[in-house]
Amino acid sequence: MTTIPEAFQIKEQIHQRHYLLNGELKEWKGNTTEVFSTISSTKVYKHTTLGSIPDMDENLALQALDAALQAYNQGQGVWPTMKVRDRVACMEQFVDKMKQKRDEVVKLLMWEIGKSLPDSEKEFDRTVEYIEDTIEEYKDLDRSSAKFQKHQGVYAHIRRGPLGVVLCLGPYNYPLNETFALLIPAIIMGNTTIFKPAKFGVLLITPLLEAFQSSFPKGVVNILFGRGRTVAAPIMKTGKVDVLALIGNSKSANALQDQHPKSNRLRLVLGLEAKNPAIVLPDADLDLTVDEVIAGTTSFNGQRCTALKVVYVHEDIKEQFLEKYTQRIDALKFGNPWDEGVKLTPLPEPDKPAYIQELIDDAVARGAEIKNKKGGTHFDNYIWPAVLYPVTKDMRVYQEEQFGPVVPVLSFNDISEPLDDMAESNYGQQVSLFGKDVYTLSPLIDTLANLVCRVNLNSSCQRGPDVYPFTGRKDSAQSTLSVHDALRSFSIRTFVAFKDNELNNETVEQLLEAKAGNFLSTDYIL
Repeated sequence: MTTIPEAFQIKEQIHQRHYLLNGELKEWKGNTTEVFSTISSTKVYKHTTLGSIPDMDENLALQALDAALQAYNQGQGVWPTMKVRDRVACMEQFVDKMKQKRDEVVKLLMWEIGKSLPDSEKEFDRTVEYIEDTIEEYKDLDRSSAKFQKHQGVYAHIRRGPLGVVLCLGPYNYPLNETFALLIPAIIMGNTTIFKPAKFGVLLITPLLEAFQSSFPKGVVNILFGRGRTVAAPIMKTGKVDVLALIGNSKSANALQDQHPKSNRLRLVLGLEAKNPAIVLPDADLDLTVDEVIAGTTSFNGQRCTALKVVYVHEDIKEQFLEKYTQRIDALKFGNPWDEGVKLTPLPEPDKPAYIQELIDDAVARGAEIKNKKGGTHFDNYIWPAVLYPVTKDMRVYQEEQFGPVVPVLSFNDISEPLDDMAESNYGQQVSLFGKDVYTLSPLIDTLANLVCRVNLNSSCQRGPDVYPFTGRKDSAQSTLSVHDALRSFSIRTFVAFKDNELNNETVEQLLEAKAGNFLSTDYIL
């Protein structure tokens, strides 16, 4: 254990007893769940208790649903009918208040999920930037709608309208950024929301409760705590949720949508698991490739849906690649999130090291070797990344999304081998392609673009920048997230139409002059 800087010490536990329901911060007096960190704050290793959160029940979940339904009021509520400029003002107020909580949120990101200080700061700042970019994109979207179109003698005034009530469930690996990538566009488009934080990274939402409460009309944002099966499932069973917005596991997504009695009416916005491959061609720049594959496989200990989770290396260069790559893996620095230069940090799930060990044992039993000297070395709250080669398709580490520090490596002679594997895979999010020859790369890119949704050329897989589409094929995603696309994922095109005649033209002109409504408007937001 290293000395914990005073700024990052846990001096007081956070026993969160409030939740946000129908515009009020209400006190919870029922059962609670302890929140702990796998980071030790004592010389003799033990988990650090950070505080506790409410363990809410079905009754409270249905109250939150009722609050969201009342706020939407079948599209007649204050929020869905509010002027765009007024919804923008509410969101601007929220992000201003959020910025004041940066230090608290960053500190909790480190303790709750073990994210390094630079990455925790980046997650907060990137989230603020995402909100501000979403506001500007929403203004631009409204500007483009401030007009009438005319075709075949029919005028149309087309805008995007809200969908209704959104149930929002975020992931623990990016509990702020990816959660808000769902929640923020859902809110600003005029929907009302019920939000439950992930199982880890839950306390970091508490500093933002007041900002949500004071920035939006009552019932627009309702924040609950507890287990998904206890809180989310009863809400879905009512059939009154219009959108399920979830970043997580496909099993959870399937289970929830199956409980909705009218699934044809349920809009899905899902970011799910992936098994993103790296394909290293024989002419790849090895130094650059190793740098990118290190980043892709070990950033946040591989706990990212966009992580590189299987590496294909051409037979001609496998030895050179493995030598350079394994040396770099073993040279990475392990420590607490605030330690300078740290690359590997404690795993937030206490049982994750044992799971990774299971994958390693299974692979070794089936003929793989641990190629790096430190691979599989155990700490109290960590297991060192193991580079496994040769990996075969019957190994669990090939079949499962490992979501942690273990790297399966396969070699190939014919490019059809990794391509066929990708075609057979249940996933189709991204791929990293390393090589230089344009006549080899060109047809490969043509094929890969039809197997995944993002081809990263000589670069590791990643989500950002957030202005680019983020989605996937097959079991990896449904709908598209980005600053531009998310606003469309959480809305629907709706319009007023009228035939070109004297009565209609005069009526519409009077409607525009009266400014008595919010939908029919040519006002231009600067």
